[in-house]
Amino acid sequence: MLRQLIECVPNFSEGRDMKIIKQITDAIESVEGVKLLDVDPGKATNRTVVTFVGEPEPVIQAAFLGIKKAAELIDMSKHHGEHPRMGATDVCPLVPVANITMEEVAQWAHKLGELAGSQLDIPFYMYENAASSPERRNLANVRAGEYEGLPAKLSKPEWKPDYGPAKFNPKSGATAISARDFLIAYNVNLNTTSVRRANSVAFDIRENGRVKRDGDLVTSKVLTDADGTPLREPGLLKACKAIGWFIEEYGVAQISMNLTNIKITPLHRAFEATTERAVARGLRVTGSELVGLVPKSVLLDAGRYFLEKQRRSVGVSEEELIHIAVRTMGLDELAPFDPKKKVIEYLLEGENPNPLISMDLRAFANLTASESVAPGGGSVSAYVGALGISLGTMVANLSAHRRIWDDRWEEFSEVADRGQQLKDELLRLVDEDTRSYNGIIDAVRLPKGTDAEKATRKQAIQDATKYAIEVPFRVMEVCAASFEVIRDMAERGNPNSASDAGVGGLCARAAIHGAYLNVQINCADVEDKEFVQTKLEAGKKLIEQADAAEAQIMEIVLKNIQ
Repeated sequence: MLRQLIECVPNFSEGRDMKIIKQITDAIESVEGVKLLDVDPGKATNRTVVTFVGEPEPVIQAAFLGIKKAAELIDMSKHHGEHPRMGATDVCPLVPVANITMEEVAQWAHKLGELAGSQLDIPFYMYENAASSPERRNLANVRAGEYEGLPAKLSKPEWKPDYGPAKFNPKSGATAISARDFLIAYNVNLNTTSVRRANSVAFDIRENGRVKRDGDLVTSKVLTDADGTPLREPGLLKACKAIGWFIEEYGVAQISMNLTNIKITPLHRAFEATTERAVARGLRVTGSELVGLVPKSVLLDAGRYFLEKQRRSVGVSEEELIHIAVRTMGLDELAPFDPKKKVIEYLLEGENPNPLISMDLRAFANLTASESVAPGGGSVSAYVGALGISLGTMVANLSAHRRIWDDRWEEFSEVADRGQQLKDELLRLVDEDTRSYNGIIDAVRLPKGTDAEKATRKQAIQDATKYAIEVPFRVMEVCAASFEVIRDMAERGNPNSASDAGVGGLCARAAIHGAYLNVQINCADVEDKEFVQTKLEAGKKLIEQADAAEAQIMEIVLKNIQ
């Protein structure tokens, strides 16, 4: 069964005393199976956003311990900060990350509410996808009145907590728990100190917009419907909540946003809309900041968007795409921006998930030439294939940047983008091939004393060996797909780079032949003859196709260079 992962992003009402924050995060990290990804304190907001991830059961236990520790250490009667809040643990959202539905996450949110409500003297409200009623779905409604308004709110039957006592806890306040989609907390910096002007931009962009009036702001009346509800003029961005505030720490006003559905309003769209409205009001955006973590796709999409605006190829490395996104949106204006510390996927990978492709060329060659049995022919084949498609991608990018082909940049950009995806997959397989070999070694080292242990060991060896076949076979498949890009660029790419396309074709063919040797040698140890026959026959077809494709590419290249 695939491992279910959820993310928990509690916001604690303490952003200045690092000793308190450390005690809370220590409580969270005390639960085995939970990985703390980020701790983001804010002095002006007096609030810390903590992010951790794991399987549902340990995440719920860690969240409970964090809420409990915050209740012990934080006194809300003495709390002051720029951000709306109502409790020591203000909000505790759960977010699906992998192999789990939103409905399942909502069930876990209620388990957390039930656990905390039964053991802590704190009122708990469920919101968003875990809400117990439509009125409680919106966090703004749940938190209306903030901490100071809790005594009155808790006296109303309609605001009875979902869990915990219906009485005011002056020290801990109340906590809101949810199951929600990934939310991006994003602040855009303005060249002003005026909160009023920052709010005017916030009202322009946020989904809720501003109330309608029958004239100017000073003398006009608010327009209402037949029921007396104020009419509103919606803002530019769906799934966006925004307010303006002044951050004394930096001496600037900001638009503080929550982007609640990045499929509807991605990060780059929020930045562009804010910039547009700021300029219209005589202001300028100077930079921005991300609070907490983001999925890698958010920055990659932003990088592609800004490159397309420049009419440049988007078929570049993910490192360059992220660099373009960071520089364009000024994500490093207020503090250094390290993608390794802000992107969820990078944090989950750990320090060095792919040691081979992290090496420099000399180190990789030296290790290959040493007495170590890995990396071997499989990893080298994958790397040679990566070099081959990299050359084809290079030709596409050079073609996109060719001055006389400015009107064709999009067509070459699409080719380069396909090439980058194939390159990244082959680079992944460089380390995966060595991992598959290590998997066989691990299986061989399993105990073999009892009959049951022997059977378990034998099956583990067979499974690991099959996987050691699947990896080089995948190398063959990806390299076969790379021929389309390389052949295309040999035919209609920049003629000055025809030889590069030719070398790319030679590398792709060599990689397929080399990977097939690894398929063959491992097939000899697999008892599942049907599996072996299928792989060998499919491999032979890929070899034949590779030979034909490489010959065709070389014929095209030689015509262009002779």
